[in-house]
Amino acid sequence: MDFLHFAVVVLNWNGLEHLQRYLPSVLATDYPRWTLVVIDNASTDGSKEWLNGVMVGENRKMVQLESNFGYTGGYMEGLQGVEADVYVLLNSDVEVQADWLQPLNRAFLQDASVGALQPKILSDRQRDSFEYAGAAGGMVDSLGYPFCIGRVFEDLEKDLGQYEGMHRVFWASGACLAVRSKVFWECGGLDRRYFAHMEEIDLCWRIQRSGKVLRSVSESVVYHLGGGSLAYGSPRKTYLNFRNSLFTLAQNLHASECIPKIFARLVLDGVAGVYFVMKKEPRHTWAILRAHAAFYAAFPTIYRLRQNSPWPRPRMAELEGVWSGSVWTYPGLSKEGKRRMAGRLRGFADLLLVNDGLTTQGAPGTQGDQG
Repeated sequence: MDFLHFAVVVLNWNGLEHLQRYLPSVLATDYPRWTLVVIDNASTDGSKEWLNGVMVGENRKMVQLESNFGYTGGYMEGLQGVEADVYVLLNSDVEVQADWLQPLNRAFLQDASVGALQPKILSDRQRDSFEYAGAAGGMVDSLGYPFCIGRVFEDLEKDLGQYEGMHRVFWASGACLAVRSKVFWECGGLDRRYFAHMEEIDLCWRIQRSGKVLRSVSESVVYHLGGGSLAYGSPRKTYLNFRNSLFTLAQNLHASECIPKIFARLVLDGVAGVYFVMKKEPRHTWAILRAHAAFYAAFPTIYRLRQNSPWPRPRMAELEGVWSGSVWTYPGLSKEGKRRMAGRLRGFADLLLVNDGLTTQGAPGTQGDQG
């Protein structure tokens, strides 16, 4: 069997506790051709010193950055001198199994059109449940709202084997993103302006636009703690998610879909802002307003990116992993309504299953009972 060379790249910023807890599992990886690279974003918590004692030996590399470039900038700076067939961008709060790279290697070798993969991501807090950031693979709805196989908003399914196999997905999680290095650079890598959050969805959309496909591989399993850089309830996280989501839509949507879909998202963002006020969480409303202001200020840059992009922008229905309904209404549904929508989403995931290299019947994008 052939073995691609994997570079497992961990980005660290003041994450000594996570490194001490999770890096030993990475170091125990059982795979013949791999290198561990740790990029440090100018940490001040002693993690650099700890890493200097751990990152000793062949196939281990440290990259020290002079300042905190964030998630996107940190990877873009640190990956410059990393040579490998595949990059695995791995969060520092992820535990891996010894054989986790083997199924990813097989998936890349079986299909040259695969640009990026993700493993099944389970919660390190509740190991029988999927984790928020990726679960069994990333999807989007007709308005570009991201969700996952096994996770809709805050509701996480237990892993009962219901999503085994390989699935076509729209995006692969940045918590554990395996991407061919050539595809990564040809598609422009991570957008530095994002700093963190939603950057993998933007990259994966560009990967699809370039003609490659994305898959989730359940045979490879990792456990993610989550919330290691910004807590899930952080207004800063709210700002980045709302701003970067608008960036992603404006840069990748087909021209005919830009105005109606972005207008709808702006209106629904306003509804979300009112909701936060009603919950007495005005800091999140202010974060949404700031996100919109930053989006409007970025119009010239977004226009240049659209003009200079070498790839077409298919309509969303022509892409893989797009559900024709919308999950936006999910939080307001009754318990029974949520159950019915979750059932439809499970049916949609079943249609995206890949069998022996061939997808199940149906065209890319939206299929089946998706109302």
